[in-house]
Order: sequence, then C-alpha cells, then structure tokens
Amino acid sequence: MDEDDVRVRPGRRGSRPRTRTRPAHDDAVPGLVIAVDRGRMTVRVDGPEGPVDVTTMRARELGKHGVVVGDRVRVVGDTSGRTDSLARIVTIQERTTSLRRTADDTDPTERVVVANADLLVIVTSVTDPEPALGFLDRCLVAAYAGGLEPLLCLTKTDLASAQPLLDRYSGLRLNAVPMSREHPLDDLLDRIGDRMSVFVGQSGVGKSTLVNRLVPDALRATGDVSKIGKGRHTSSSAVLFDLPGGGTVIDTPGIRSFGLAHVSADHVLAAFDEMADVAVDCPPGCGHTAEDPDCALDAWAAAGPPERQDQLAALRVLLGAVGQVGPGY
Repeated sequence: MDEDDVRVRPGRRGSRPRTRTRPAHDDAVPGLVIAVDRGRMTVRVDGPEGPVDVTTMRARELGKHGVVVGDRVRVVGDTSGRTDSLARIVTIQERTTSLRRTADDTDPTERVVVANADLLVIVTSVTDPEPALGFLDRCLVAAYAGGLEPLLCLTKTDLASAQPLLDRYSGLRLNAVPMSREHPLDDLLDRIGDRMSVFVGQSGVGKSTLVNRLVPDALRATGDVSKIGKGRHTSSSAVLFDLPGGGTVIDTPGIRSFGLAHVSADHVLAAFDEMADVAVDCPPGCGHTAEDPDCALDAWAAAGPPERQDQLAALRVLLGAVGQVGPGY
C-alpha cells in the first residue's frame, strides 16, 4: 500500500484551519443600546425616515464583553426594525463613563449597569421614608468613580426641609433640585435636558412617579410590553426613554444598593482635582480618613479658608462608605 492508498479521516470538528482573522464589518451601522432583556438588546439606529429600534443579539466574536444600556455599538444584519427581524452587535465602542457596582463589598466581580451617561440623578425623599444616608453616600461614590456628574433630586420637600441633606454634602458643591408632587419640573429639566441621565433611588422615594411625570408613556412602556416585544421588563432591567424636549432618561428599577469592592479611596479622590494633587504627598497606603496619620489633606485644609474644611469633611463622608458593610449600606 502506497501513500495514495492512505485515507486521512477528518477530525470531529472538520478539517478547516482555525483563524483569528475577524470580519471587518465595513457595512456595520452605528446605534445606541436602549434596552437589554434576556440576551436580546434593542438598539436605536438611524433609518431612512427617522430613528428605528432594532432587535439584536451579541456577535460571538465579542466574547464575554457584556452589552448594557447606553452602549454605543455597531450592528450588521437586518436593521429594518420589522417584527421578528434580528441583527447582530459586532462592535462596542469605548465607554466614556460607566456606572458600576458589585454584588457586595466582598465580591471582586464588578458589573457595569449603564454606560456613557452624563448624570447620575440620585432621587431621595427628605422624609417618609427618611433618607438612607449610606445608600446616598455609595451612589455618590459610584458616580465619582465612574466619571458621572451627580445630581441630588430631593422629593417630598413639601413635608420637610431639605437643608440637613444639603448641609451633609455642602463641601462637595453638589447640584440639588427640590421636588414635590405639585412642584413644576422646570428646574429638573433645565439640569437634564439634552443629556443622558440615569435615575436611581430606593423604594418609596417617588422615583417612579418622577420618571412617569418626565416621560408620560414610561409607565405604558415598562408595565405593558417591553421595548423588544418580549413581555414585561423585570425589576432588574435598565430602560432608556426619550425626554419630550430632548435628552434621555435611563430608569434603573433594579438598583437597590451598591457594592463597592471595585472602588478605592483614590478612585473617589481622583474626582476632586485640587485634593487629588495634594494627596500625592500622602504616605503610601493612606486612606485619606481622619484616622490616617500624616494625611496631607489635613494640613491642606488647616492652611486654607473654612471652605476647605467643609470639602474635606464631605470627602471623608464618602470615603467612609468605601469598604463599609452594614445597615443603610
């Protein structure tokens, strides 16, 4: 028997050589992820007659890269938006900001909740229920660590004063908007118009009521049928809505707490340029708290105007939330 008589049986997975070369996808269409539900993403693309919402899935070549609401992506396939059509997300563009959390403070795996948002609107009542201070601190930490601008939205101000909360964070120079059921939306709309905003808040603070006032059809969209025609959204789904006057709102009904295992004191400090520059002179391992010996921020605050003391006190309120576990957090 010579070589011509030898039969080579192909492998179980075929004989085609594997390659790392990926398609260029030159025809991919840019879009914005506006909803994620059970492995399907709704992506808004520009159609011939205006925006079109396209049902998509993630391409295999993306590997384990997750897709979240707010992601700017590129898609191929059927982008007509017709019922039962399906396109593929082939590219996730670099994120400018990211709202992240972990399951708890001992879990090293971080999860991106929303991408590319400009504002984190933290909705809290000033009474009934009382503000959950630990939750608010953690929301602010998540905003600063993720590159989002925080905005306090203080509800039920017709029942109690918002001043205690404003005093707590006065050194951070936070923007805050007081709200009540009868309060007009103008002040809030001035802050969030033409921007992408993420709304977070615990149960009972009036966040859902507020979102429904801002977006009149939000209740219908989340309560009756999902944006991709697959039934109701679960409580863990973030959904993007268009504001009638411009801008977008992302409602995050599933966020009840923030694990901060992925955040360090320096991540928070980096959001405050002046204090970050001073902290370069801190000893190695300094946590920048009042208990850290030789923290350079102490001398910086003592040598300046009273406003510096307020800044440092407010910063240390936030640093106290990093790594803390317990009621209110």
